[in-house]
Amino acid sequence: FTKDDENVNSQPFMRWRDRFVFCAEAIYKAQAETGEIKGHYLNATAGTCEEMIKRAVFARELGVPIVMHDYLTGGFTANTSLAHYCRDNGLLLHIHRAMHAVIDRQKNHGMHFRVLAKALRMSGGDHVHAGTVVGKLEGERELTLGFVDLLRDDFIEKDRSRGIFFTQDWVSMPGVLPVASGGIHVWHMPALTEIFGDDSVLQFGGGTLGHPWGNAPGAVANRVSLEACVQARNEGRDLALEGND
Repeated sequence: FTKDDENVNSQPFMRWRDRFVFCAEAIYKAQAETGEIKGHYLNATAGTCEEMIKRAVFARELGVPIVMHDYLTGGFTANTSLAHYCRDNGLLLHIHRAMHAVIDRQKNHGMHFRVLAKALRMSGGDHVHAGTVVGKLEGERELTLGFVDLLRDDFIEKDRSRGIFFTQDWVSMPGVLPVASGGIHVWHMPALTEIFGDDSVLQFGGGTLGHPWGNAPGAVANRVSLEACVQARNEGRDLALEGND
């Protein structure tokens, strides 16, 4: 999968409808060449809920399997409306947390991201950006894994060391996959697979485009390193202890 940036909306130099069509064309070309299912997170965030749904409908008509929403800038009720549409129409919904730092990085006011993450799970979405522990958006490991578990597990025991202040039973409410994104690249892969496990999404932006040989070799490097780390883990090796070399 590839994705729109959270700031990509419908600027004069890149109108949303044109971008959706061009991205769909690239998806089908890649699928024909590889025989694999591909996708692109089309950013459906808009100024009104009606406009947002219109963009999601157009993405579905193009056969794109996933759309994206900036749930804090768009708002919780708008996000829930989009989540319901996506769930009813077979679309995946990728959630970006743009603007979260204004709320959760302040020392004197605001809300911790674990609260925003739980609110997102109640609002609806399939995966959400959740920090990386490593990379440029790193956070404290135990606290990050605490709200990662709150996103994807059905029952989480109280554990104050991980920021979980009371036992949480989600009953049948669907989980949300955590997305590790922000300043990560192939060198972080052993740590990422060890920290986040299988039920996660790893996004490499600059870590792909910054490859000295170009974009395509960067994507190949990501995939090869991930498959190598998974194979090593399945063989009983601990790459976090062995080191990246």
